[in-house]
Amino acid sequence: MGSLKQLLHQPSLTKEKSLKTLVENRTVYSLNNCELNLFETYETSQKVPLKFNDLVVTSMLRGKKIMHLFDDPEFDYLPGETVLIPSNVEMKIDFPEATKNNPTQCLALAIDQMKIQETLSFLNERYPKDGKGNFWKLDHENYFFYNNLELSTTINKLIKECMSTSITKDALADLTLQELLVRIIQSQNIRAIETNNIIDISNPIVPVMEYIRSNIRENFNLKDLSDKACMSTTSFYRFFKRELGMSPIEFILNEKIKYAKSLLKNPNLQINEVCFESGFDDCNYFIRLFKKHEGITPKQYQLLYIN
Repeated sequence: MGSLKQLLHQPSLTKEKSLKTLVENRTVYSLNNCELNLFETYETSQKVPLKFNDLVVTSMLRGKKIMHLFDDPEFDYLPGETVLIPSNVEMKIDFPEATKNNPTQCLALAIDQMKIQETLSFLNERYPKDGKGNFWKLDHENYFFYNNLELSTTINKLIKECMSTSITKDALADLTLQELLVRIIQSQNIRAIETNNIIDISNPIVPVMEYIRSNIRENFNLKDLSDKACMSTTSFYRFFKRELGMSPIEFILNEKIKYAKSLLKNPNLQINEVCFESGFDDCNYFIRLFKKHEGITPKQYQLLYIN
């Protein structure tokens, strides 16, 4: 996961002579159960309204928008981020930096409601979650999240299928839509954990995650963690991965990196101190892992916070 947002492949921009408008110029690819819309804006604009009849998965490709959604405070919307918008909800969009040389580009994937219900029913029937009243579902309260590798790979695959001329594109797109919905639910679960906005406190992995965060310096083993969840090691691993789309080890490493980042905001700490405080035994491994997650070394990250 990490906080390094995974950027999507950028489809080519519309040729200038083909543009119908400079604000939210729209290109549409229609399939049986979804519609891919690519929007491009080439001039600054404010409060541009947009609404769809179906649930829409939107992802930024280029540039910057400011989103006004529900009654929540406005927020910046940048590449590597995804917003889930329920059907018939109007968003208003500002384009503070859009120009001909610096356009915004955003995708909006409208998904047929029947396809969503069919997928959620399939997941609940074939892969039921533990606990009474615990179902696979989309969380419309948790509508903004960063693209992790799995989510961005799935969206890229779906863009490719929607833009394809193959006779099998609808069949392949349907399979990818199923995968996309699973990835979105997992991303929402991760976001809920990161913001401590977990609705289902009876979820057996919640106390495990709290234990990991409270003992971040420790070397954890799967047996101890599964005991805390009152599950067998195999069941715990499978349950954890299904809920979050990552293994317990990946989650632990993410939490250690997150803790290291908080320590690195102190310019007086040495990198080796941060390494050991975050529960890593090997400084070289810590530096390599940090760079893989964040795109820069711990020292470079620390320098960002020195005035």
